[in-house]
Amino acid sequence: MGKYHFIAIGGIGMSGLAKYLLEDGHTVSGSDIADSKYIANLRELGAKIFIGHNAENVPDDAIIIKSTAIRENNPEVIRAKELGLKIYHRSDLLEKIAESAQKAGKCFIGFSGTHGKTTTSGFASYVLEKAGLNPSFVDGGIVPELGTNAQHKDGKYFIAELDESDGTIVKYNPDILVINNLEEDHLDFYKNGMSDLTETFNKAVSNASKVIVNNDNEGIKLLKGDFITFGLRNADYTAENINYTKEGTAFNVYHKGNLLGEFKIQLAGEHNVYNALAVITALSESGIEAKNLAEFFTPFSGMGRRFQKVCEINGFDIYDDYAHHPTEIKATLDAAALKFGKEHIVAVFQPHRYTRLKSLWNEFKKSFDSAERVVVTDVYSASEDEISGITGEAFAADLSGAEYIKGDMETVAQKLLPTLRQGDIVIGLGAGTITTLGKNLKTLNKLISAH
Repeated sequence: MGKYHFIAIGGIGMSGLAKYLLEDGHTVSGSDIADSKYIANLRELGAKIFIGHNAENVPDDAIIIKSTAIRENNPEVIRAKELGLKIYHRSDLLEKIAESAQKAGKCFIGFSGTHGKTTTSGFASYVLEKAGLNPSFVDGGIVPELGTNAQHKDGKYFIAELDESDGTIVKYNPDILVINNLEEDHLDFYKNGMSDLTETFNKAVSNASKVIVNNDNEGIKLLKGDFITFGLRNADYTAENINYTKEGTAFNVYHKGNLLGEFKIQLAGEHNVYNALAVITALSESGIEAKNLAEFFTPFSGMGRRFQKVCEINGFDIYDDYAHHPTEIKATLDAAALKFGKEHIVAVFQPHRYTRLKSLWNEFKKSFDSAERVVVTDVYSASEDEISGITGEAFAADLSGAEYIKGDMETVAQKLLPTLRQGDIVIGLGAGTITTLGKNLKTLNKLISAH
């Protein structure tokens, strides 16, 4: 068994990898700048955790795991180099985990694409677990009903979310690669936009034994290969007779014209039909009869931070959603309006990265049609330098009817709370500190109530 030390072990992706290794019998240590529930869970599993990054945290005989966010001047990186230790990017570790799973006879199914990879990987993991098939998985978010983002078990399936943001998706060799969609994003890395993104995905396609794609997505058409397709029309696997209700969505799934069965999900919106269809196609192509799993699709309530209800205050509900790309925001708000009615939707948008806001400015402007009210906060930089003229205030001024609130999330909550009405559905949108909006609103409301 190996010995591993994680620099910034508390993140959603890093903590999942660490948990997987612990359950597989490896020795794990790690550091982070603050404690968290993910770190507490790792401690319970036997990990040695340090709060703060210090050279003395580094064991002299471990493999070091770091993410793209960790810079070369980090004291633990410097110390690891002094000791001559192997330093792996987290994608290198996931590659080795997947390779080991395949050698053990597991079927490696990787979910990728610009949107939906966390939901589809978590959805597949959930269905397989509830069906008693004991899957191993490393997902990019917490599966609420399972309470984890990763596990190591003895079943024949290994599920993983494969990230394309930094090009590392080309490292994997999945038995089945699912590409949900392909759109311009991560332009801080893909300097030439879709041409660079397409080149990366074509390399990823060439590494996979079997490739499943969303046939309705325009970006997919730029890829080259022999694909198994899913979609709402003209595909190998299709979802038809779709019925949307406030309780969820029902539809029939056909494979080349033959009915596989009726599926019901409690998730709202057309994008979640595609997500479910991606999972159904992948599991069908892995050799499972999809109709035998239909009952396990209905209870899945979605991934953490994907239209997740945070709390209810004074008659209005607060939701948290990771959406930070125009297509994701539109899909979330369209689904919310379908479920609750547009007149109730209050969208609170925290732009994520200056480069993304700049390059997709006009696309973002088209994403909020299903919200009655739009509030824009300051940009969450994600360590990027500011870009002149690219601000939350400027975007709000350019988006008809939008409001701008300056300051951190506590300040946003203070200014927002008095303006909310009974029946409002408040949806925080973004990949940064917007996730604390619900907590801040709840805390503030308690303080007001106490006085």
